[in-house]
Amino acid sequence: MILKEIFLELIFGYIAIYIVIKVLGKMQITMITPFYLVCSLVLGNILIGGIFNREATMPKILFAIFTWGALSFVTLLITQKSIFARKVFEGDASILIKKGRIQWEELKRNRLDIDQLLQLLRAKKTFSVNEVAYAILENDGTVSVLKKSNFLSPTKQDLKIKLEEEFLPLIIISDGQIRIRALLDLNKDENWVHNLLSEANLSLIQVCYAEWDSKKLHLHTY
Repeated sequence: MILKEIFLELIFGYIAIYIVIKVLGKMQITMITPFYLVCSLVLGNILIGGIFNREATMPKILFAIFTWGALSFVTLLITQKSIFARKVFEGDASILIKKGRIQWEELKRNRLDIDQLLQLLRAKKTFSVNEVAYAILENDGTVSVLKKSNFLSPTKQDLKIKLEEEFLPLIIISDGQIRIRALLDLNKDENWVHNLLSEANLSLIQVCYAEWDSKKLHLHTY
């Protein structure tokens, strides 16, 4: 009987959390700030705590989940409307390096040491502080880096190379199945895909993934 109750609580709790997550949106899931991280952790702990607490009934668990979800949703709305609330709940970005100089007071305020700063820079493929004009610590704990002009890679415009229109690659085949929506975006049909597969001496069941980049269909077989 206890196992049956746990099973039902898990099922209904899973559905409730799914609904709350869909309402809150992707920001809550990506845990963009420490506050949203705590909100997400508490949401899961409500379900787990309720399951193993025999005094917590299903209505109480669902009430707690939806109430916490409602509080998180209201907080999201407030932070979208109010700059002051945004600063309170999400904080401000901090400039750790300004005009090539390390801002030691900002490091201390964010409780970072020089080794941690270097680690954050390396994550952005920057291996020397001398390369950095500005480094900004974002609210999610990552660092955005603007390199000095003499360390920036030259662009096509700098090299006077003819620019091509940007194209977002489309997934044409995934797990051996043709993506109809991608074909509609290209104004193509399944016959077009099969013709390209025939040119490559392949059949659909042999292909696990295919991507179109505006010029060529790149095929990956099982």
